[in-house]
Amino acid sequence: MINSKGVALILAICIASLTTLFLSLVSGISFEALGVGFVIAFSSSYILTNFILEFLIFREINKIYDMLDKLKERDFSYVRAKVDKKEHLNPLRRINLEIFNYTEEKQKEIDDLKRMEVFRREFLANVSHELKTPLFAAQGFVHTLLDGAVKDKNVRTKFLKKAAKSLDGLNDLVQDLLTLSQLETGDITMRISSFDIRAMVEEIFDQLEGKAEKRTMTLAFDPNCPQAVYVQGDERRINQVMTNLITNAIKYNNDGGHVWVDFEVGKQEVTVFVKDDGLGIPAPDIKHIFERFYRVDKSRSKDSGGTGLGLAIVKHIIEGHKSHVMVTSTVGKGSTFSFKLPLAGAEEVNTKEQ
Repeated sequence: MINSKGVALILAICIASLTTLFLSLVSGISFEALGVGFVIAFSSSYILTNFILEFLIFREINKIYDMLDKLKERDFSYVRAKVDKKEHLNPLRRINLEIFNYTEEKQKEIDDLKRMEVFRREFLANVSHELKTPLFAAQGFVHTLLDGAVKDKNVRTKFLKKAAKSLDGLNDLVQDLLTLSQLETGDITMRISSFDIRAMVEEIFDQLEGKAEKRTMTLAFDPNCPQAVYVQGDERRINQVMTNLITNAIKYNNDGGHVWVDFEVGKQEVTVFVKDDGLGIPAPDIKHIFERFYRVDKSRSKDSGGTGLGLAIVKHIIEGHKSHVMVTSTVGKGSTFSFKLPLAGAEEVNTKEQ
């Protein structure tokens, strides 16, 4: 009976009975007239009451129950609508929408907090692990010297160099963590200017030439690459991006491999490419390589050095330039990293040259 038809039936009987009772007080009215009045009062009351209860109350209450069931199942495919008091005159419908919208927002906040908690734990574990390696290494070398090895000149010099190298790695890690934190919080503002990115890459090639020669690698521009490419961006940060990408191309390449840089100049943008013919990146790892401390090949990455934060910094710097880093890779054939920068106009180029 607790539905629109049951409630309408009870109310219709009550209304028809009261109507018939009042009609019976009228003198001279026949039983046939009372019966007709009862039927008319019952029918009209039932139809009207059932319509009102079904479409204005019970249907909306059932929608609320359906919505609650979906929320329990974490199904947010329920139609989300902005609550507008003028548009929805039915208060139950407004309540339904408000409950869903509020619950959806709170559930998203809870999910975000859970993700942040997982991220925080993983980040602390990764930082602790990365800090522990150079710190314990330097500590071991120093304690060995204190235990008597300092008296041997050759051993002393060797261990001091190793301790210094470990501390340098620790300093690089701290600096990268600081840079990444500043980029994420927006404390670092991009200082946009016009510069020749090809000339910048030539300087980076000169700096990394020694590393490449040790493994008989070739650093070069694509044969069709323009001789001068002026772009707009933060010159210091883009230098950091290119250094990281080219260093990684050397690090994860095969002995005797090649690293190319190319520029595709469009009407308003320049696409920068850093290519190698090295190890390549497995498809499942591509979406994770810009995460902090993520390493595709853990053992090889450790041997090659690095803080594990280079690509995370690259991602944030390029996003700070309103662009995105794209990656294509084939295992055993190499990888290509690319991003876009605004092309500098003639006026900016002339000003830069002067």
